[in-house]
Formats: sequence, structure tokens, C-alpha cells
Amino acid sequence: MSVVQIHFETLYLSIKKDKSKRNIYMYLLLVCLPLLSFLLCCGFGRFFGYRGSPILATVCVALSAFLSILAFYEVGICGSPCYLDFAPWFHSELFDASWGFLFDSLTVVMLVVVTVVSTLVHMYSIAYMGQDPHLPRFMSYLSIFTFFMLMLVTANNFIQMFFGWEGVGLASYLLINFWYTRVQANKSAIKAMLVNRVGDFGLALGIMGIFFMCKSVHFQTVFACAGQLAQESFFFFHMDTHALTTICLLLFVGAVGKSAQLGLHTWLPDAMEGPTPVSALIHAATMVTAGVFMIARCSPLFEYAPHALLVVTVVGAMTSFFAATTGVVQNDLKRVIAYSTCSQLGYMVFACGLSQYAVGVFHLMNHAFFKALLFLSAGSVIHALADEQDMRKMGGVVKLLPFTYAMMFIGSLALIGFPFLTGFYSKDVILEVAYAKYTIGGNFAYWLGVLSALFTSYYSFRLLFLTFLGPVNSFKASLKDVHEAPQLMAWPLIILAFGSIFVGYMAKDMMIGLGTPFWNNALFILPINTIVLESEYIPQSTKFIPIVFSVLGALFALNINIVGSSFAYMMKTSFIGRKLYIFLNKRWLFDKVYNDYIATKALSLGYHTTFKTLDKGFIEIIGPAGIMQICTQTMRQVSQLQSGYIYHYAFLMLCGVGVCIILVSFWDIVSPWVDPRIYGLFVLSFIFFNHARKTA
Repeated sequence: MSVVQIHFETLYLSIKKDKSKRNIYMYLLLVCLPLLSFLLCCGFGRFFGYRGSPILATVCVALSAFLSILAFYEVGICGSPCYLDFAPWFHSELFDASWGFLFDSLTVVMLVVVTVVSTLVHMYSIAYMGQDPHLPRFMSYLSIFTFFMLMLVTANNFIQMFFGWEGVGLASYLLINFWYTRVQANKSAIKAMLVNRVGDFGLALGIMGIFFMCKSVHFQTVFACAGQLAQESFFFFHMDTHALTTICLLLFVGAVGKSAQLGLHTWLPDAMEGPTPVSALIHAATMVTAGVFMIARCSPLFEYAPHALLVVTVVGAMTSFFAATTGVVQNDLKRVIAYSTCSQLGYMVFACGLSQYAVGVFHLMNHAFFKALLFLSAGSVIHALADEQDMRKMGGVVKLLPFTYAMMFIGSLALIGFPFLTGFYSKDVILEVAYAKYTIGGNFAYWLGVLSALFTSYYSFRLLFLTFLGPVNSFKASLKDVHEAPQLMAWPLIILAFGSIFVGYMAKDMMIGLGTPFWNNALFILPINTIVLESEYIPQSTKFIPIVFSVLGALFALNINIVGSSFAYMMKTSFIGRKLYIFLNKRWLFDKVYNDYIATKALSLGYHTTFKTLDKGFIEIIGPAGIMQICTQTMRQVSQLQSGYIYHYAFLMLCGVGVCIILVSFWDIVSPWVDPRIYGLFVLSFIFFNHARKTA
């Protein structure tokens, strides 16, 4: 019996033992309340009114958050996981996928993150979107977004998880394209949908591979087979490949698309075209966290596929470095924070690639608080400055927006890993476990992560300097009606600020402390991959490197953007500086390469080949319309033979009789190719022709 089988039999027995003590309705309500909110706001929004719909949506999601906290206490702290079989769904031969819910430690952590952040975003949106005439529709979209994410994290099988996976993609499309009269919002939403389809195709293939090998899509069955799958292989693209490595790489393709890793990251910055609360929800709690959650959920599979883990590590490290360098020269306030999200997702992914799933999920939870704080604070700035988002047109508003500045300052400090704030307790641990891996992949991830910390500190303080502390560059029209955040926008910021300060300290020992039983059977790590203990004994000087780099980044930002602006101008106007600036500002030219070599070629193929040549050409010719047109033209030409002259008819009859005589004379030669029934048709046509001539 493998280690994983023992692992999941223990899980099943613990669930079965306590099943009679559960309040099943609490768990079902937890998931279904956001769906109820969506149905009421979407179907009966006009009856609830302009103010009733937002309040209803916020109350429903807040109740779900309260139940999530109760579930966290019962499942996470008390160590009592819950498994619910709800209803049948698909049953076909060996394929069995039912509606079911799995509430373990990993699930309840995600539930608290999703519902708490979603509740605060709902509350914030009441004031931020208060002047929008479509507020009930906006609230309904936020609620369905939350519901699909809850379905994703509570699923007990891959098919139900895929349902939630596709649902959050749909909801993100609706929210990014909420202001559908804006062309840029349309383009960004379509881009997000198409790029995610690439990742979803990989995930779908991975699930098919899992069913092919295990004949099941239920988590506990598939994970119990992981040890045996490590010895199996199958044919993929006509090649004999290691089954588990191939499956894990396909699953990771889905995570690359959803969590915006290098290669499929291009949709994330453009998603800023949606309202700011949407950006906060996408970047902090839903959508982008789905990929990291999926990798952690599938930890028993990844643990037996070391080559796939190496790919995960390298891609995550490269993503963190790429996004950090790109955010350095961005000028849009929300876009800088978006690239910050992409970089932090890289940290989470390469932590999972190092088999430190608990540390990756812990950073996911911490990141949700300070990233939501940063986005909602940015929304407060944009709201106050008449929808201005360009940091070069801001500056000096610290005296006008002191509360917002304090909130964004706390969020930025937590982001860079300032000691004793929330980000410090997870981000630095990720770098320490990377250093303690003592492999090429671990060292690669460590040094790229450290350099990313330098750039993260730089663009975080650059944002603060250009927006709040630098010289005033705003237009008078923007400053005329500047105002601090109202209470409905301020209270979510205060709650998130407390989370950004205290959550990391309070949850560190519980979630990633040595020997903690918090995760129980939710995460699986092979003993050979356990390196948390080694990370405690790395040199103290190594532990200080990220902090030193963060301080250096802040000093560089101060020198270049405030004190030494002439030096910055000289750098940007030099040949190398200008080329480097263009390269980073254009996001490493990923979009240009995709547009020139993929999108343009695909559109050309679609128009010139599939549309003009096939649809409008070949298919129309051999299709019903083409055949009808050919027959009509042929009959028109034949009808011209009806000239009315007797000698024309006599000539045609003579030709027909001649053909018949020739066929009879050479019958032995012609018979293999000519059907005898043709004579009958000839006689009938001759009689019909004569009858028609006499009638005429």
C-alpha cells in the first residue's frame, strides 16, 4: 500500500466518523448564498431597486463569509474535515461525476479568503459605483464570480472543479466588459477569454489523461492511484511519455493561463479596463488564485512527477522576475499593481514547484489582503481625481488624501516584505526554502526571487512618490473636486489594512510552523521533499538579503524619481537607456510577437483560407446552393436548344440514335462502364421529348 493510499484512507475514516455531527446546511448555504444573490439581483433587480440590490448582494456574501469563518474553525482549527455527496450529475459506464463538496483545510482557507475579500469589495462597490445606472447588474456579476470561485475550491472531483474553473472565466469576461460601450473594454475582455481558452484546453486534456489512467475523476480515487501512476506511461502525440509527468504538465498549462504565468500572462494587465473593484476581486481572491489552488490540490500527483515540478519552479521564477522588471516603468496606477500581482503569483507558483505547497498557499492568503488593499486604495485615488489613472499626472495629493495615502503605504510595505508585516512572514519564507533546496532549480528561483524583491520595492515606492509625495502634476480640473474616501469605501480599507499588518503574524505558526497539524491530509509532500527544517538553519546573512534589496529598491526610487530626476532623464535619453526603457515599457515585446506572428497569421488564415477559399468557395460550390446554381445555369443553356425549328429537333434525334447504335455495336467494350438502365432512361426521355414537342 502506497503512502498516498494510507493518506487518503485516513482522510476517509476521519470524515466518516464525524459525518453524523455535521450541520450540512451550513456548508451548502455557504456555497449557495452568492448564487441566490445573483439570481435575485439579476432576475428581480428592478423590484429591489437601485439601493436594494447592492444591499441584498452584500448581505448574502457577508453571510457566506460568516459561515466560512465557522467552517474554518470547525475544519481547520478543530481538524474535522467534511465530505458531502450532494446529487448525481454524469453517469455513463465507468464515468461517474457527481455534485459533491470537499471541505478540508485547503478549502476552508480559500473560502475565508474568497468570501471575506468579496464581501469587502461588494461593500466598497456600493460607494465606488454609486453613480453607475447599472449597479444591480454589476453586483449580480460580482456575486456569480464569487459563487463560481466557491464551486471551484469546494469541488470533490475534477469535472466540478472544471465547472467552477470555466465559470470564473465567464464571470471575469462579464466584469471586465462591464462598460461594454468602451471598445478597449471589449478588446480586453475578449483577450482574457481567448488567452484563458488556451490554458483551459491544457487543463481539459490533463483531466482526460487522468480519467484514461485512473478511470475516475474523484480526487480521493485519483490521488490514491498516484503512487502506481508514477510507474506508468502512455502515448501522447505519438510518443511514449511518462504518464504522470505529462498529466501534471497539462494541468500546469491550465494554471499558467488562469494564474497569468509567463507566456499566457498578457491578459492580466489589460484586465484593468474593468472597474477597480473588479480588479481587486480578480487579483486578490478569485481567478488568478485558481491556478495556485489547483496545483496545491493536486500535490499528490505533482510529488510523483519531479520533472513537472522543475518546470513549475522555473516558470514561476521567470514570471516573478519578468513582471517585476516590467512594473518598474509602467505609468498607469492600476497596471503597476497588476504586474505586482503577476510577480507575486510567480512566487506562489515556484514555492509549489519546490514542494512547499503550504508556504505557497500561505502567501496566497497573505497576498489577498494587501493586494485588495492596494487596488481599493488605488480606486480611492482614481475616484478622487476624476478618474485619472496616469501617475505622471498626479503628485502632491498626500495633503488632500492622507487616509488613502496611509492605506496604500501599509499595503506597499506589506507587498515588499517589510519586517513584521503580513508579506514578510510568507515572502521571505519562500526565498528561504528556495535557498535551502540546494538544487539548480532552487538556486535559480532564489536569485530571481531576490532580484524581483529589489524591483518590487522600487516600483512600490515609485508609485507612492509619483502619486502622493512628488511634485504636483495634476490638472486643476482633477483637483477641483478632490475628496477623501467616503465611509463605505473607507471601512473595507481599514479592515484590509489590519489584515495586511496582523494576519501573517497570527497565522504563521499555525499554517507553516514546524510540525503543525493544520493541513492534515489536504496537502501531500513526499518525505524527501521536506525542506522547511533546513531553511531554519541557513546563514543569517542570507536571510537578510531580501530585506537589504528591498531597502536598496526604496533608495533607488527616491533617488531617481524625487532627488535625482536629472539622472533619470539622462538614463532615459541615452541610447541604451532608451532601448531598455522601450523594451520594459512594452512588456518585453510579448504582445508585439503575439500580434505579428500569431494573431495576424491566424486572422489571415481565417479570412483568406477558411472563409474565402473554403466557406465561400469550395463548400458553396459542392453544397446545396452551389449545386442548385449549377443546375439552374445548365438548364438555361439546355433550354436554348428549344429553337422551334424542325431540322434542329431532327438533328438531335439523329445524334441520339447514333449514340445508341454506337453503344450497341461496342457493347462488349462499353458494358463494364455503362449501366444498362441508361437505355430505359433514353427511351423515356425520347418519348417525353416527343410528347412535349407535340404539345408545344
